[in-house]
Amino acid sequence: MKDEDSRYEAVRSRDARFDGAFFFAVRTTGIYCRPSCPAVTPKRHNVSFFATAAAAQGSGFRACRRCRPDAVPGSAEWNVRADVVGRAMRMIADGVVDRDGVAGLAARLGYSARQVQRQLTGELGAGPVALARAQRAHAARVLLQTTGLPVTRIAFAAGFASVRQFNDTVRAVYATTPSELRATAPRSGRARTATPSAGIPLRLAHRGPYQAGPVFDLLERETVPGVEEMTGTLGTRTYRRTLRLPHGTGIAAVDEPGGRPGGWLDTRLHLTDLRDLTTAVHRLRRLFDLDADPYAVDERLGADTRLAPLVAARPGLRSPGTVDPGELAVRALVGRDEAARLVQTYGKRLDAPCHGLTHLFPEADVLAEAEPDGPPGALTTALADGTVRLGPGADRDDARTALAAVPGLDVRTIAAIRTRALGDPDVAPPGPDVPDSWRPWRSYALNHLRAAGELE
Repeated sequence: MKDEDSRYEAVRSRDARFDGAFFFAVRTTGIYCRPSCPAVTPKRHNVSFFATAAAAQGSGFRACRRCRPDAVPGSAEWNVRADVVGRAMRMIADGVVDRDGVAGLAARLGYSARQVQRQLTGELGAGPVALARAQRAHAARVLLQTTGLPVTRIAFAAGFASVRQFNDTVRAVYATTPSELRATAPRSGRARTATPSAGIPLRLAHRGPYQAGPVFDLLERETVPGVEEMTGTLGTRTYRRTLRLPHGTGIAAVDEPGGRPGGWLDTRLHLTDLRDLTTAVHRLRRLFDLDADPYAVDERLGADTRLAPLVAARPGLRSPGTVDPGELAVRALVGRDEAARLVQTYGKRLDAPCHGLTHLFPEADVLAEAEPDGPPGALTTALADGTVRLGPGADRDDARTALAAVPGLDVRTIAAIRTRALGDPDVAPPGPDVPDSWRPWRSYALNHLRAAGELE
């Protein structure tokens, strides 16, 4: 939705379909909001529109305390787009700028830092530093309102270089102090005595309908013991898994919503280093495909005669991704049983096992050295030496070419890796009759066929 008059109509009708797709700010109040904000609709001539929260913040607007625009799902555009801006946004969400700076981001993209700055600012109204700053502010708010950690510790856990920078950012974004922001947490969300060992409770938002059952069914079928587990009964299951993160390790527990109303998945994160909060959240969002636009997907696929009844039966069906692209690639190649053996033989054991979670999936370089001649040897070697790149900012065309050159990978396995590890929404494996009219959502179309039992 590019036309500003159309955007204003979305604001006037409080249309939640566009939450995260754009933001609007009110010049008379100095506040920016999500399109579905329940406040009185401002007059058109007082409204400005922004592609990102960071752009609104950079123009001097503060976040609305009523609709919490920083908590919306991410724009689906960044999952679909394969250009440099889309790749950059996926890497920024994964914390690359916080860890490696703009220079590190630019190096991964194959551009100069100046080119990256120019492209992001020109299209989004904010550069990589501002976009990363907006993420840090959101992480700080989550920690302030869900844990009892000291404010000073939260400042560094959220990724700020100093307490002063943290205080200044919170005041600029939320027009309040960190202590005052903590006091505004919903009563049920306040954790006056919470500790890191209790985990961080989160609500991972999604837009539109969400078919959780098929996603949890898939994860249950694929569960690798030691790394993952699924507990509970149908409709009230909890999926748990271990996470390898830039600064440490983590354990995530995500609840199946069943028939519960609400546009989120209840989640709890246990992190050995709180600096990994933003990265862990982003990777879970990719796994559960929470930033998708189900309205756009269902509109296109629902117009097809073959798919129309399937879409009507399962509106909002998702295309799950992964928290670890390298792990997914190996598992797609070797299967569940062999993956379980690799975990028990080469996986790193957790210092503090939790429930049935005992290990991290072995890294590619460990597998490449341990079993260079085994079935996954060529793939793990290519992952370890960088010949195949599958991270959040990977170039999908380059990755497809590199995967095709790896011995032992057939076209069906490559298609699975592209869909799950690269988050490509438009993958059509060989064999099925997949018309071009399903573009750019062929991955979703195939999931509909699988859910209906028409495709293995």
